[in-house]
Amino acid sequence: MFFFVQPPGARAAHPALVVHPLTISPTNPHPFVCLARDAITLFVEAGQVITPLEGCYEQFEILRRQTGVFVTLRKSGELRGCMGTLEPACVNMALEIIENAISAAFRDPRFVPVNTEEVADLTISIDVVKPLERVLCMADLNPSCYGVVVRQGMRRGLLLPGITEITSVEAQLAIAREKGGIGEDEDIELFRFEVDRYH
Repeated sequence: MFFFVQPPGARAAHPALVVHPLTISPTNPHPFVCLARDAITLFVEAGQVITPLEGCYEQFEILRRQTGVFVTLRKSGELRGCMGTLEPACVNMALEIIENAISAAFRDPRFVPVNTEEVADLTISIDVVKPLERVLCMADLNPSCYGVVVRQGMRRGLLLPGITEITSVEAQLAIAREKGGIGEDEDIELFRFEVDRYH
């Protein structure tokens, strides 16, 4: 089972503190997604941050690792928030998921914060980032398989892989440049990365 610590002052029957079965099937979200949803639910309802118990680390050793994570929220198929880290900012992956889930829901500057009524309607995906690889040739890019990072000095733009609306390398690079504030004629360093995606 997937357990979370009840924070001080939280109601005993708070819905964000339920125990989740670890059965993974097409009809059940992955437990990492449950962790993100619980983090959002508790934060919107109580302003508090959940802390994983040791049991979740015993079930998923990967949660002990340090790794970058992105959390993407969609509502009715439309983007509702996306925040994450290429390099880890927390001591382990579980805390990285929690922090970035809260950031996606409440700190994405493109959107108003998620409210209580919206949480149940959110579709959540978790992307665990693999190491960056330098790219010397655009033929080594594929927006369905690889995310991309473009860098020019201190400016950096990033785009995750597998975004349905982006079907060409040219479009992927153009959007990444725009996100990083990098002009289309400026020289860039180019990197690609893969993710493990959980729904």
